[in-house]
Amino acid sequence: MNTFASINLVTLGWIVIIAYMVVILFFVVHGARKISNISDYAVGNITFSPIAVGLALAASMTSAATFIINPGFIALYGISAVISYAFILPTAALISLVVLTKGFRKHGSNVKAITMAQWMGTRYKSSGYSLFFAFLSLLLITFIVLIVVGLVKILSKTLNVNELNILIGIVVFIFGYMMFGGANSMVYTNTIQAILMLIVAFILLGSGYEHFSNGIHGFLDKLRTIDPNLIQTTNSTSFLFRDYFEIIFAQIVVGVAIVCQPHIITKSLLLKTDKDINRYLITGVITEIIFFLVVITGLYARLTFPNLTVNGLPLKMDGILSAYVVAEFPVFIGLIVVMGLISAGLSTLEGLIQSISTTITADIIDPIFGKTLISKSKNPEKVKIFINKIVIVLLAIAAIVLSYDQLINPKLSVAIFAQNGVYAYFAAAFVPILFGMFIKSVSKIVPIAASFSAIIVHFTMYYGKIGIPFSQSSGENPGVAACMAILISLIVGGLLLKLTKETNNDK
Repeated sequence: MNTFASINLVTLGWIVIIAYMVVILFFVVHGARKISNISDYAVGNITFSPIAVGLALAASMTSAATFIINPGFIALYGISAVISYAFILPTAALISLVVLTKGFRKHGSNVKAITMAQWMGTRYKSSGYSLFFAFLSLLLITFIVLIVVGLVKILSKTLNVNELNILIGIVVFIFGYMMFGGANSMVYTNTIQAILMLIVAFILLGSGYEHFSNGIHGFLDKLRTIDPNLIQTTNSTSFLFRDYFEIIFAQIVVGVAIVCQPHIITKSLLLKTDKDINRYLITGVITEIIFFLVVITGLYARLTFPNLTVNGLPLKMDGILSAYVVAEFPVFIGLIVVMGLISAGLSTLEGLIQSISTTITADIIDPIFGKTLISKSKNPEKVKIFINKIVIVLLAIAAIVLSYDQLINPKLSVAIFAQNGVYAYFAAAFVPILFGMFIKSVSKIVPIAASFSAIIVHFTMYYGKIGIPFSQSSGENPGVAACMAILISLIVGGLLLKLTKETNNDK
């Protein structure tokens, strides 16, 4: 079985991808015309349908990780990974999304916050804490790297082009148009991407129908023949799914906190009125459930490549799904799937570029250098937009360097690299957001201590590979490190909240 694209797929692939690029640029130009300041770039100034914003939420919440990278985990580790990535984490994340969105939007709208860092700073009346979170958002560059690597894998196999050339082309194009489009164009492009992703989700989920000719038991028997571990609910050969602490408990904690990423939770600020929230959430949640199930395709890929090799060459985990698409589908269907996979990557990548660049510009450069660089100019808003473009160029350079390193030297998967950075970020953000929304009066020492403790615990456990006494798991699994970081930060935050309230009562 050959995973190199046919001449027809390569030729038609170029035609379709160029057409896709033209459509994106059309919406970018349309949205960019309405941008006059950094706030317009961050949260937009066009009134969008809550259904469109809900689709944009689902598209940006589900990235290349879900559609391209995570199926590789399922192909390697089987049912234990399916339980973790298709059911436990999504359930926790979607319940958390519904609960946290309304409170976050209420405060964010009242103070006109355009970034997560600004939300933190205004909620706890601390410019220093805002600056801390702005710098912390740089950890999200690891997520950019994951998506770029995923896009490189699928496009290099589809177009038969060297990975480095594809890497440079992807970054130049996407970061280039994000210098101009911002939130206005992003909702348009994310909506189109979400629709494409829905079509592809059904294609991928249905692509393994022949494996069920003898029912579920027959399907599982095929997997058992390859490796008995694939049908177990725990998998001792993995450092991610060894026991139920890793598969269930850690993923519930991580899932609850995972929505505390700026490109997810700030999406609600694009809504112009509170009455739109319910339709926005219903659209987003239903679409998201379908997207999360796509990882099951990894089981089909393992049945297609039982030894995880092609023509005697081993498949890297991050390339398993891409190889499956090229090998399994006829040219026309294959192209539709490829466009959906590209959409899965672009939808989140656009949101990350927009939120990280806005945070660096508005919450790091402006507070530190604003008086000398910005306020003295005749048009401060134009200066901010120009600085934002320079920031995006620097982010692009960082993305190329880090992504190339992950392409040639991954630790199992680029997902581990990304999880380490992203999980640390939302572990630090969870307690401040939770307390900020549901507790009226909170001393700023509480969220600050909670955030610092989360960061210290996460990275200490991960790099120290510190184990859990009652489990086989260790901090080598970023999900376990983040889980313990969140729990300890909750304890620290809760104790300090109690102490500060008692002190205030004594006064």
